[in-house]
Amino acid sequence: MEFFAPAKVNLSLRVLRRREDGFHEIESLLCPLSIFDTLDLSHREEAGLEFVCDDATLPTNDDNLVVRAAKLFCESCGFEPNLRIQLTKRIPHGAGLGGGSSDAATTLIGLNRLFEAELSPDALSAMAADLGSDVPFFIYQSAAIIRGRGEFVEPVAFPHELPLFLIKPPFGVPTPWAYKHWRDSREVPGVRYDAQEFSWGTLVNDLERPVFEKYLFLADLKTWLLAQPEVAGALMSGSGATVFALLRDKSGAESLAPRVAAEFGTNLWCCLCETIGG
Repeated sequence: MEFFAPAKVNLSLRVLRRREDGFHEIESLLCPLSIFDTLDLSHREEAGLEFVCDDATLPTNDDNLVVRAAKLFCESCGFEPNLRIQLTKRIPHGAGLGGGSSDAATTLIGLNRLFEAELSPDALSAMAADLGSDVPFFIYQSAAIIRGRGEFVEPVAFPHELPLFLIKPPFGVPTPWAYKHWRDSREVPGVRYDAQEFSWGTLVNDLERPVFEKYLFLADLKTWLLAQPEVAGALMSGSGATVFALLRDKSGAESLAPRVAAEFGTNLWCCLCETIGG
């Protein structure tokens, strides 16, 4: 059985406070995107779990969220994990696009169908919360407001197919580091951090402050994008390192892409996609 695991984008991300458990209380509007990893799930006669991935840089043992998700599902439901899982990656890791979390959630959704377990989305979401803060969001396959550390998911209607041009440099930003430095970080002079208002909502990300302070490349990229005529807004997604441009029109990517390469180099990962409201 083949399943598609979408990327996500944080259209807004507010960090409210640091909690006593070490996590941070957040409120964020997340949307799935029209870029996907692919998971092929099947039973196999041999005992045990076989996991293969086309990205050789990713672990294939219990350090991979897909493996952990498969084992958690089978242990929780009493199934033998005699499975073969093949993951084909399109979403870069360390990008703030939720690729690993989406893969894990899609594994739970897929195994629920493969084993005909008929668990509800809420039951799968509770399971997903044990795997990571972003994982429950992907269970609902919809735009959503997330709260707490990410485990409280409120699906919302978002009937807007926003054209986004994603740009990721050849480095990642560790999420724990970004949150750890949120409280004491300072704004980089000349960089716009204020909320960008649109008819459908707001672009804002409180983690830009700590991330931009260390990774000036991302601050420069956002500032440059905001000055381009094709761009209506720009923001870092999640904890980075992806910065996205909200395009005035999808066709704007054709003229924007070569200028991005000329200004910032050709070793960037770029992708034109759109939001999926669900």
